[in-house]
Amino acid sequence: MAIHLPPALRALRYYNFRLYFSGQAISLVGTWMQRIAVSWLVYDLTHSAFMLGLVVFAGQIPVLLLSPYSGAYVDRHSRYKTLLFTQIASMIQAGLLALVVWIGHYNVTIIILLSVLLGIINAFDSPSRQSLMIVLVENKEHLPNAIALNSSMVTLARLLGPAVAGILLSNYGEDICFLINFLSFIAVILSLLFMKIKIPARKKNIQPIWLGLREGFTYLRGNTGLRSVIFLAAIMSLLTMPYTTLLPIYAASVFKGNVTTFSWLNSISGLGALLGAVYIATRKPGSNYLKIVVYAALLFSIGLIIFSYTKNFTLALILIMIAESGLLAEVSASNTYIQTNVDESMRGRIVSYYVMAFLGMQPIGGLLIGTLAHFTSAPFTVLVEGISGVIAVLLFIPVLKKVKKPEIDKMVAV
Repeated sequence: MAIHLPPALRALRYYNFRLYFSGQAISLVGTWMQRIAVSWLVYDLTHSAFMLGLVVFAGQIPVLLLSPYSGAYVDRHSRYKTLLFTQIASMIQAGLLALVVWIGHYNVTIIILLSVLLGIINAFDSPSRQSLMIVLVENKEHLPNAIALNSSMVTLARLLGPAVAGILLSNYGEDICFLINFLSFIAVILSLLFMKIKIPARKKNIQPIWLGLREGFTYLRGNTGLRSVIFLAAIMSLLTMPYTTLLPIYAASVFKGNVTTFSWLNSISGLGALLGAVYIATRKPGSNYLKIVVYAALLFSIGLIIFSYTKNFTLALILIMIAESGLLAEVSASNTYIQTNVDESMRGRIVSYYVMAFLGMQPIGGLLIGTLAHFTSAPFTVLVEGISGVIAVLLFIPVLKKVKKPEIDKMVAV
């Protein structure tokens, strides 16, 4: 039964979405704790920008390679069961990471292998999670709000996770962060098990899965709006978003700090992202999300440019917060535009292309950014990233004007 809530929280009226929201909120705090602990552990072991980039590459390259296949898989199988399986698999991965660090039998190679394993899991997790969203809210008009609230929840976890991780890392070490992440999956698994989802019966699909993948690509190629948004996401993920790879270097070398400094940089970026998510959550139905994508991406890129050579820590935190608010608004607006413009039969495949652009390009970008910073410096590299983002957005604007009006009208009518 739906309950009455303020307009900005309207998607929480639905029982299944409330369960999903609460379970993921707990689990993602643990996920961010693990991410921070892995980055700091790798940098503590190697003191290498290149190795930081390599670990990011290893953890996300499976998303790039497998996302098209996983999207076609999700369109043929139960999104709910796929998500449940990936959450259990992620819990096992977190448990293995906690175990090897706790007993002291670990090195960079083991961390890379476990990162690859998590990347394979995430390649199936992301499209199933995003595609399931439309089932969790019964009224399609509330889907944009559900996506925005989901982004808010993710960014709130991004705010809390690094803050808690910073305290635990400085007092207890990395293994406790990995253990907490392992335990946090209990919440999301239970939330999925308690859902009351009516999953429509599907006809058995005997079509080869690779043929379905090709159909998804043909569909995407014929839609200017979807194609352009996904392409811009790919460019931003490749050239601009991997700046986070260099935050351990900023903490230790630029700001002459420690793990607490690193934690502050990540937490304040989470706060900025939360502000961006709240902005999207309060948009009225019918908002022009393509324009939001443009302005938000510019805000993110310009913020990075100014941040790059800033040596005042307080000012740097403010700039990171502003930049991240733009990044999250861009990501959330892009996701909302895609979800409200795609045909249901193509949802898993098109979402998987977006996941491939958004997450899959980051490993290559992380490797490029780590290599450039290794041969130059972290500030120069972040400056290049910001300039690249501005150029990408300026190139996107003429394409935006070519989007046919019926495509925008369709988005508004959903």
